[in-house]
Amino acid sequence: MQAQRPGVWALLNKWLDARRARAERLALLEAQDKARIEAETRAEEKTAAEQDDVGAGDLLRVVSDVAWRILLVGVVAGLLVYAVIHLSVITLPAILAVFITALLMPLANWLRGKGLGRGSSTAISILVALIVLSGVITMIVSPAIQGFEGLVASVSSAITELQGLQIPFLDPALITEMIDNAWLQIQGMITDNTDRLLSGAWTAGAAVVQILLGLVLIIALTVYFVHSGDKLMEWIATLLPPKSRPGLHHAGGIAYGVMGRYVRGVAMVGFIDAVGIGIFLLIFLDINLAIPLIVLTFVGAFLPIIGAFLTGLLAALVAFVTEGWVIALVIVGAVVLVQQLESNIFAPRIYGQALELPSPVVLIAITAGGILGGIPGMFLATPVAAVLAALLRNRPPAHNEHTDESEGEVDEKRRRALTTAESAVVVVARPEETGEAATVKEPPKKGDKDAPGE
Repeated sequence: MQAQRPGVWALLNKWLDARRARAERLALLEAQDKARIEAETRAEEKTAAEQDDVGAGDLLRVVSDVAWRILLVGVVAGLLVYAVIHLSVITLPAILAVFITALLMPLANWLRGKGLGRGSSTAISILVALIVLSGVITMIVSPAIQGFEGLVASVSSAITELQGLQIPFLDPALITEMIDNAWLQIQGMITDNTDRLLSGAWTAGAAVVQILLGLVLIIALTVYFVHSGDKLMEWIATLLPPKSRPGLHHAGGIAYGVMGRYVRGVAMVGFIDAVGIGIFLLIFLDINLAIPLIVLTFVGAFLPIIGAFLTGLLAALVAFVTEGWVIALVIVGAVVLVQQLESNIFAPRIYGQALELPSPVVLIAITAGGILGGIPGMFLATPVAAVLAALLRNRPPAHNEHTDESEGEVDEKRRRALTTAESAVVVVARPEETGEAATVKEPPKKGDKDAPGE
């Protein structure tokens, strides 16, 4: 026991030396951190003082720089809107081709996952789309076109009956005047469009050529987008500087994903509305009037909020004229029920984040689209607004957002490494439960009595 005490004291001295060295290093680190924090504080105070000393001239320069940027963005946006409106023969088919591509890409990707090539999957997807379109035209569109004449007559009768309707607290002459003015405006719009169709560039031949050109462009662009849309994005990316390419891929992926979910979601929601409301229309109305209303209900889904209101109002008017006010109230109740189910149950699950837009934003977007682009602009306004909102919501983070956090993590890692490296240098055996002092058995040296091999 006496021979082992020097070894224990030596180990204790080593342990104490390690503790002192560790404490000195920690104190040095704390001093460095304190000096760095003081330097940063002085720099921030100096910057704040310089900002407080900014004069009116510097403020004017900053405002002018921002104004020039806003003006440049406005000019570019105006040129894009001008090109879209005045080159509608090209832009509208391209946009419609993108929408159709968004509907067909899930099928094409599924076929490619099963081992088919690009050409085979594209051909099968286009063929399936043509078969579905032919069936829809044969079973729904043709009867709907035949029934539109009776629908227009029913609406005219409804307007005539509303003119003689007696409503308390309202002057019948005022109601008649309002309806007459609205009807005259509608007739004037139809007459103006008829004059345009019969004159100049809007002759029948030019209209037919434009329609055929648009159909050819839609088919050709759809085939190309389904087959090689990703290669087109890669080619567009090569036109930009290398630093801008990741941003283009990020924005393009978000825009295409939102647009695809929006188009598929609107088609599904329109189908649900058409089936739900169409059941009541087929039960309570003549089939020749019900089918056009069902088609209009499906198309109205592409105008969120406004489309549902207009198609429901039209169905109620037709039911009021043909079947009476009781059936009209039943139709109104059915429309409200289906719309509530669609808005609160089906639409959130179908759209997901594709249409996270407040109702006022949707109404403003549709109004602006109608002013700029007419009926096509109204249909395109909501998906464009949804894409812009998604791009703003999912913009890539700035480079310096996590700088302070990274420096803190580096300091913490340094502290942990130091603590780990300078942890217990020696391992002292626990004393026995009998209370004897701890003993450490050093390795035997050459020449000792207990050395092995001797």
